[in-house]
Amino acid sequence: MLFRSHWKSRYKRVFEGAVARVLLWLCVALLACGSSALGETINVIQKDGEFDVSYNDTATSENQTIYAFNHTVSRTKTEGVRVSVDVLAQNLKSPILFVIRQKQAVLSFQVPLILRGLYQRKYPYNHLGRTLCQPPTRAASETQYFFVDVSTLSSQGTNYQLRVSRVESFTLQTDTTFSFTASPSQPQYFKYVFPEGVDTVIVKVRSDMTFPCSVMSIQDIQCPVYDLDNNVAFIGMYQTMTKKGAITVQRKDFPTNSFYVVVVVKTEDEACGGPLRFYPLRPDELIDAGNRSKTLNVVVSPAIKFKIAASPNEYGSLESTISSEAITDSAPSVDSATSAENYMERSGWKNVGRSRQESLSSIEEDDYDTLDDINSDKNIVRTKKYLCVSDLSRKDKRVLSKKYQIYFWNIATIAVFYALPVVQLVITYQTVVNVTGNQDICYYNFMCAHPLGALSAFNNILSNLGYVMLGLLFLLIVLKRDIVHNRALACNEVNAMQCGIPKHFGLFYAMGTALMMEGLLSACYHVCPNYTNFQFDTSFMYMIAGLCMLKLYQKRHPDINASAYTAYACLAAVIFFSVLGVVFGRGNTVFWIIFSVIHILATLLLSTQLYYMGRWRLDSGVLRRMVYIVYTDCIRQCTGPMYIDRMVLLVMGNIVNWSLAAYGLIERPNDFASYLLAIAICNLLLYFAFYIIMKLRSGERIQCLAMVCILFTAVVWGFALYFFFQGLSTWQKTPAESREHNRDCILLSFFDDHDIWHFLSSIAMFGSFLVLLTMDDDLDSVQRDKIYVF
Repeated sequence: MLFRSHWKSRYKRVFEGAVARVLLWLCVALLACGSSALGETINVIQKDGEFDVSYNDTATSENQTIYAFNHTVSRTKTEGVRVSVDVLAQNLKSPILFVIRQKQAVLSFQVPLILRGLYQRKYPYNHLGRTLCQPPTRAASETQYFFVDVSTLSSQGTNYQLRVSRVESFTLQTDTTFSFTASPSQPQYFKYVFPEGVDTVIVKVRSDMTFPCSVMSIQDIQCPVYDLDNNVAFIGMYQTMTKKGAITVQRKDFPTNSFYVVVVVKTEDEACGGPLRFYPLRPDELIDAGNRSKTLNVVVSPAIKFKIAASPNEYGSLESTISSEAITDSAPSVDSATSAENYMERSGWKNVGRSRQESLSSIEEDDYDTLDDINSDKNIVRTKKYLCVSDLSRKDKRVLSKKYQIYFWNIATIAVFYALPVVQLVITYQTVVNVTGNQDICYYNFMCAHPLGALSAFNNILSNLGYVMLGLLFLLIVLKRDIVHNRALACNEVNAMQCGIPKHFGLFYAMGTALMMEGLLSACYHVCPNYTNFQFDTSFMYMIAGLCMLKLYQKRHPDINASAYTAYACLAAVIFFSVLGVVFGRGNTVFWIIFSVIHILATLLLSTQLYYMGRWRLDSGVLRRMVYIVYTDCIRQCTGPMYIDRMVLLVMGNIVNWSLAAYGLIERPNDFASYLLAIAICNLLLYFAFYIIMKLRSGERIQCLAMVCILFTAVVWGFALYFFFQGLSTWQKTPAESREHNRDCILLSFFDDHDIWHFLSSIAMFGSFLVLLTMDDDLDSVQRDKIYVF
């Protein structure tokens, strides 16, 4: 039985070899017949080829050479075959054509190989190296034949050199680095087989050389393999690279449990942000590309397995800690009944219990000045040298409550209409990436991009969960405070009606909603981060900064704070300029001049509004009044400013903003959105520092809880900014240049530096909101006519 099996195997190989030779001679006979029919005589030369032997021959139009090779293919061992060709002549009018016929594939190329660049530039390559696609085999061991046909239409003899060799290290091993060299005419590709128990791997390709620009591609095991600059984008996933490239690959996407890693060097560097050499464009001119060889190394590593339900526990512990401390209300102090009744009569609080039962819908913002003396008093009151909170909280609380609740409803409406098209757009982006395989569309940190389903970088999306959860927690804390305060008003408690900073929670609700929307839109942005959707990630950051400044101002100026319509209109203008800056601001001097002028004018107008408490008019006589004030206060008699504290703040604010405007005009930073956000944050920090200083200067104190929140938030912000400035990717550069900044995961082998920024910044924003919520709790038992305005 054993002898019969051996005899059959031997007979089968002999038979297959005989069949292959018969087919070869039939092809030769057909070529000869075809040549005879055309009136030409072609001499067909057949040679048995051997591996690792260099064949130096001459090709002419009168002969055709066929090299026959055979090699044993094993199902358990993958072995690549590489064909190298050199043409020794220069400026050939007719190229040499090489056709490689395999069992299930045909590969053809001409030498010199002409590769095209931009503007139809033509680059000739006389030295080629191509790896043959290995056809699949079902047998344990099989002998396969392939033939190399060499022909040309040139009547002059052209010398060439042919060499066929085996690629011993054709299969990549897990966590093993392999080095190789590639060029535009000598691409390289290797095979990787998923080991047992590994469903996701990260393919990382690195090089010490920035240029020449190259492309890495992941392709299924099939023939042909697209391994030239002009066809590498036809199939699979691909991305351009300079020094770094990484693609996450999942087993489910490859039915054969294996794939090819293809590396191609491009003919030009423009796609990677490199210089484009200028050549005169002449018809049919061939350009010498020079030496474009590049040394690279590749390593395939398993990606981490993860469970989604791991993250909320971190926030859960934070929630239990903060909620137990932050929801505190000062106990009402006992005051004389006489003073309480006098105050209620004077300020209209006597009917507050009945009024709270009425619908706020019957109260309009036109009812602001319902007191008879409000029109005659407000100019006198607001121009006093020393103002108290009672002077700027004279309007009906029901009216103000409705006014500030509009902040919440408006931002909720904005969020719905903003988020729906954003979600639709990013889904489209992700679909395009998955269908085309073009990973240059999205600027991920490819060294740490863990997919989940159709999402390419799920870790960057998951890390935004903190914004949503902490925003919701803040809304619950504010809701509890709001309920407690309303109960105190319903019970006619003296402290709730005449003591402390007036409690208006509409802006707090808007801040919590903005924090949640920041998490949602940041997650949408990180589905496919790129140049066209960066505003998704920053729009609500502007909202948060603006709302925080409004809340600081509202604390001691409740009657004159901006309405929701005005505030959101201004924030819309900021976002509009952000989009213009991203699209037109890069290197555009005219745009930066216009923006700097608008920035300075807006700063001056806002300073005037704040200094005069809104008691000024912007009309045709404003210049005349300004000249008069300068003449009377600075020339006729030198007098200091009436409101020194406000003047100090506004002078510092103008210095900071004028400096930022000058910096923008001189440096013209590429990331305009971040520059604009830096302006907002600088102004917020300046105003917050002024508020704290003036609070302490006025003899007020900061309670322990607020102090802990301030210190904790400052520390967390410091660490958060450190991770933010790591810069793992940037859409301001080409995708290949952006990947030079990519880094490996640093937390749990799943989260990168930017994910840590998401975690820490969400905690820091939540802490900042708590600071604004609790910083004036020490005034809950202080009469409002003893609390200073600054």
